[in-house]
Amino acid sequence: MAESVTRLIGDIGGTHARFALCGPGGPPREERKLMVAEHAGLVEAAAEYLQGRRVEEAVFAVATPVLGDEIAFTNSPWRFSIQAAEAALAVDRLVIINDFVAQASAVPLLRGDDLAPLKDGTGREDAPRLVIGPGTGLGVAFLIDQGGRPRVLPSEGGHASFAPQDAEQDALLRHLRQRHGGHVSAERLVSGPGLLAVAQYLAAQAGEGAPRFADPHDVSAGAGRGCPVSLRAVSLFSELLGGVMGNLALSLLAEGGVYLTGGLARAMRPLLDREALMRGFTGKGRFAPLLERIPITQVVRPHTGLLGAAAYHL
Repeated sequence: MAESVTRLIGDIGGTHARFALCGPGGPPREERKLMVAEHAGLVEAAAEYLQGRRVEEAVFAVATPVLGDEIAFTNSPWRFSIQAAEAALAVDRLVIINDFVAQASAVPLLRGDDLAPLKDGTGREDAPRLVIGPGTGLGVAFLIDQGGRPRVLPSEGGHASFAPQDAEQDALLRHLRQRHGGHVSAERLVSGPGLLAVAQYLAAQAGEGAPRFADPHDVSAGAGRGCPVSLRAVSLFSELLGGVMGNLALSLLAEGGVYLTGGLARAMRPLLDREALMRGFTGKGRFAPLLERIPITQVVRPHTGLLGAAAYHL
């Protein structure tokens, strides 16, 4: 039987725009990744992907809050009107969701090899779950049980103020305030650019002869070669990530578990300092015992944003 509706789906971040097609209830197919910097906007990138093909509806997951018709990306210059984009793409219906609404929508669909444990624990099936992922920015969403069905709660928790947990992190925060002003968000440290900022700070502290870092890949590559500054940067980044996870898990009592997702986390999986991550996660004083019970699971399946956009109910 022919598919009655063809859906164009997209997972649009600050660096990459991923597109695919899907049918009713079907998985993504014909996936393609485009560079945001190489296209004038979302409509132009989607049109390049479609190459004149007709689709009936579209769901795009975007790395920015969805608060009305006008969409402005947090970490790229793209802006668009939902109504205007719907007309330009000639679709019957265009729905825009936050990128981590899509990531969280995918979590209930994941099985077996899609997931890998980072921290043991016992999750409560009826309790909220946290979905978090550092990339160009820091995405956050929550899953709650609503009458036996998962419901996604959007969040911009990545833009909440960073809270240092020790003297070294205090000094790092003071350093970043000089660059960013009074407010330093968690995203400034727990993201690809955040990993770079941490490494550059540590290199400056190390003084003459320390390596220079121009890109987050320089840090991970250095860690892979055993560079002491790079290794320390990855360890501190792991602890910072754990600390932010712990703060957010306490915010909604996410006793259902924490899910770490995204390409940066997958790429860094062999390098992550799990001991440092656990130390950051559970280092919450009197509430450490609660956090010690919460499992942390890494999503290792790629392109889960497209999977979530395909599954999203219009």
